Amino acid sequence: RLFKKSDDLHMARWGLALLLEVALGFVLPMARRKHTMQRSLTALSAEEASSASSASSASSLGTSKKIFVLGGDGFCGWPTALHLSHAGHEVTIVDNLSRRKIDVELGCDSLTPITPPEVRIGAWAELTGRQIAFADVDVAEEYDRLAALIDKERPDAIVHFAEQRAAPYSQKGEKQKRYTIDNNVRGTHNLLTAVVEADCCAHIVHLGTMGVYGYGTSGGEIPEGYIDVVLPGGREAKILHPAYPGSVYHTTKCLDALLFQFYCKNDGVRVTDLHQGIVWGTNTPLTSMDDRLLNRFDYDGDYGTVLNRFLMQAALGVPLTVYGTGGQTRAFIHIADTCKCVELAISNPPQAGTPPEIFNQVAETRRVRDIADMISRQTGVAARFLPNPRQEAAENELDVSNRKFRSLGFEPTLLDDALFDEVQLVAQKYKDRCIKDKILPASFWNRKRALECLETNDGSPVEEPALETEEKAAAAEL
Repeated sequence: RLFKKSDDLHMARWGLALLLEVALGFVLPMARRKHTMQRSLTALSAEEASSASSASSASSLGTSKKIFVLGGDGFCGWPTALHLSHAGHEVTIVDNLSRRKIDVELGCDSLTPITPPEVRIGAWAELTGRQIAFADVDVAEEYDRLAALIDKERPDAIVHFAEQRAAPYSQKGEKQKRYTIDNNVRGTHNLLTAVVEADCCAHIVHLGTMGVYGYGTSGGEIPEGYIDVVLPGGREAKILHPAYPGSVYHTTKCLDALLFQFYCKNDGVRVTDLHQGIVWGTNTPLTSMDDRLLNRFDYDGDYGTVLNRFLMQAALGVPLTVYGTGGQTRAFIHIADTCKCVELAISNPPQAGTPPEIFNQVAETRRVRDIADMISRQTGVAARFLPNPRQEAAENELDVSNRKFRSLGFEPTLLDDALFDEVQLVAQKYKDRCIKDKILPASFWNRKRALECLETNDGSPVEEPALETEEKAAAAEL
């Protein structure tokens, strides 16, 4: 009927589109239809098509995607957001800047002077011509805003970094323990609920941790997420690897894993969980393009990862602080490899209705004291062994499978003196920003560990650890 009433070809096309919408039963609100048409026209513009095709890794992901990076202002989130934008994707960072607020709480900024989000994003646009959007949303506390954003934008993939990421901070006191549980578990559940309620098929890529397995508890190679078992009666089954967390932070990642299992089974949500090792390095080629794009560098006792902390201490001529015997074996990965692995995960989503896909996101395993010895030999800075603030085995072995990422073409960056030099150059450049008192451990797993850390191995006193009032009273009584 519309074709008969109008000879206007444009009107005829509009009428046909409307009929199709009615037939399919999803007539959109006029505002959303206009928004969708504008986006389609923009996506087809010659300028953007050229920009996307010239991106370095666009071909590896096949097609441009709309991607949310939750926690995209953080240590792993920021370089990942740049990496995905450079690959030709439409990236939106969702972050409430909680990590910057914790800097204020701890009285210790990033060693590198990181710029505000609007400066970072503006510099990226100036240098590359690519836009990154930013939404200031608290994923754990502002469910309605998160749900509305997902419903409106309907991303193809959501990278979930929006969790308190430091095990020592999660053990610092009752406030930090409760915050870590509230923020991490509620944030993950809010995300899953919002995706389901929006009827959005977004693929969730979550940054987990190797710590969910515990260390050395499998008696052999740690598989990627699942383990084959024989149940009573001789029944064979594949189950989620038993959880053995070593901190409140690690416990939240175990709880995340159970939420993923349920929502994948019940609602067909697609989830990839990346069990990542300890991240080292500071910058990637993209964050190194301009000082305004610099990534954060944490060196303090709560957030400084062990290898970065050693490299910073060596650059400043400060003894490397090794906890306990240094016999802890851990898995490591370079920050640039984190970005590559997230990209690979996005390009290889699981099917709806299948269990969460789990990758061990690691490059190699090393013993802590061996790393300290490697850096000492390179720099001439000695190691200093301190009582361990953590409740953990003094020695452990760690054999980890990473065959899934290897099968997708991942070639990991291994610990290398040249890369050490890069981190040390950064530390040298910004050493005047270092507060040396913040290097020592300031969080303790329990009262016993706190008391043992009151003295160093050679008997010289150190600053009394900050304990909650109740813990102070108990320590004094003991």
